Amino acid sequence: MTHTFYKYQGTGNDFVIMDNRNANFEKENTKLIAQLCDRRFGIGADGLILLENHDTADFTMVYYNADGNESTMCGNGGRCLVAFAKKMGVIENRATFEAIDGLHHAVIDGSIVKLQMQNVDKVQRHEHHVFLDTGSPHHVMFKDNLEALNVKKEGAIIRNGALYNEAGTNVNFVEKINDHTFSVRTYERGVEDETLSCGTGVTAVALAMHYIGETEKNHLTLKTKGGNLEVSFNKKEAEFDDVWLMGPATLVFKGEIEW
Repeated sequence: MTHTFYKYQGTGNDFVIMDNRNANFEKENTKLIAQLCDRRFGIGADGLILLENHDTADFTMVYYNADGNESTMCGNGGRCLVAFAKKMGVIENRATFEAIDGLHHAVIDGSIVKLQMQNVDKVQRHEHHVFLDTGSPHHVMFKDNLEALNVKKEGAIIRNGALYNEAGTNVNFVEKINDHTFSVRTYERGVEDETLSCGTGVTAVALAMHYIGETEKNHLTLKTKGGNLEVSFNKKEAEFDDVWLMGPATLVFKGEIEW
């Protein structure tokens, strides 16, 4: 059978997106999903996203990592799915949708998709790193000479290390540029490699930098290998709320594939 797919990217974080409102995708076929995401034997992507119906919201987001397993929230994926939903006529310039971590609101402003992330009320500060969950778990730490870092090697050591359980964590390496700009490189679990950008990762970095006093700004620019993202938020005592992830989300191509 021939299936239509769409390839989207948000600052280099790329996704295969499929319209599953008719519920005909083989959602339990982990091998198939991994093959579709394979860059040599499939379409190639950091993950696969399904657009599905929802009883009360505009749509449902179902996200799979490149290894074929359903995963936690993906910020850039959510932004790309909002752009796709507009293309498919599901929404106009505003959306409310449900992901694995709950309801999200989004706004499309020209080429920029703004996605409201979940509130964060728990940040763990350690001697050499910060840990927090922004829809996905993130280890955040400073690293000098970030450009020269072997992210795949260093990230895998932390992701699989004794600090975390079998599920592991995503790992973000950070270099401060100024009070409102930070460079970020991210190792993503499920991809098991560096990605050009990570939405929940840069969100975690922004909140972590504010939490540990590296900035007093509440609107930050995060520079990734795939481009710039912005994160804004409010800080109320121990909680970060009104957290927004902002950046471009672009259709790369549409195609058909058989299986």
